[in-house]
Amino acid sequence: MMRISKQAFLFFITTILAIQSWAQDKKVDVDIDLNKDSGSDWYQQPWVWVVGGAIFILLLVAMLKGGGKKD
Repeated sequence: MMRISKQAFLFFITTILAIQSWAQDKKVDVDIDLNKDSGSDWYQQPWVWVVGGAIFILLLVAMLKGGGKKD
């Protein structure tokens, strides 16, 4: 009798788990558009990087050159 009740309990639990996992199966629709407004962001413009690099170099030279005294 105990063996039959264990089998019935295990059957019931596995059936509930199978139904629960089947109910969670949903399809996901993902739409990725890589060509959306390409090139319109400011950091994607090459001239911004050139100007930023030039300003950085000028600041670096000014900080390194102006700090020392020559006797």
